[in-house]
Amino acid sequence: MTIESVNFFADPCCPWTWNTSRWLVEAADLAGVSIVWRTLSLAELNKDREVSEHFRPKLTCSRRMARVLEALRAEGRNDEMQAMFTAYGARVHHDDHDPGDDLITACATGCRVDPAFATAAINDEAWDVAIAQSVAEAMELAGPDVGSPIIAIPELGRGFFGPIVSPPPTGNDALALWNILAASFELPTFFELKRGRRDSVAFGPRP
Repeated sequence: MTIESVNFFADPCCPWTWNTSRWLVEAADLAGVSIVWRTLSLAELNKDREVSEHFRPKLTCSRRMARVLEALRAEGRNDEMQAMFTAYGARVHHDDHDPGDDLITACATGCRVDPAFATAAINDEAWDVAIAQSVAEAMELAGPDVGSPIIAIPELGRGFFGPIVSPPPTGNDALALWNILAASFELPTFFELKRGRRDSVAFGPRP
């Protein structure tokens, strides 16, 4: 089976998701695969669960960031979604930038997205419907009991949580992991393969 495109459902506030995104961008380029960027808001996914005080500001900011991403998606601006995701992740995970609207508008400015467009989306709760729909689609493809990120091929009707990597592999290793994932999509009876994490997340170079 030749894979030409995957949907990447993700929340850039998650450090493990950030690592997966760095791997996927490189692996997809090496494999000649396009990435359709989608939202998987952890704020939406955890809205009925207890969340630590430490993580709440990041979740609040990630929902507001997801509104901007959904506004871009509604206009078919996939490349700018990727740019915003990358800018946000770099500032949060490498620069320890405080979460908030200033972070999002700074990302917009750096990605040549009109800050007024971003600000309007940030404050427009109507985008929360699209966010919830995207989460529901991701869960339908890869759930239950999964989170961010999910790589899916909607045409096959399935997706996978992860892969979780720390730090993200590059070069031939990135392509090797991609080939494992691609082969997994060919097996509709395959569900899960897991190794427990012992260490905290380790990032690769800042993009």
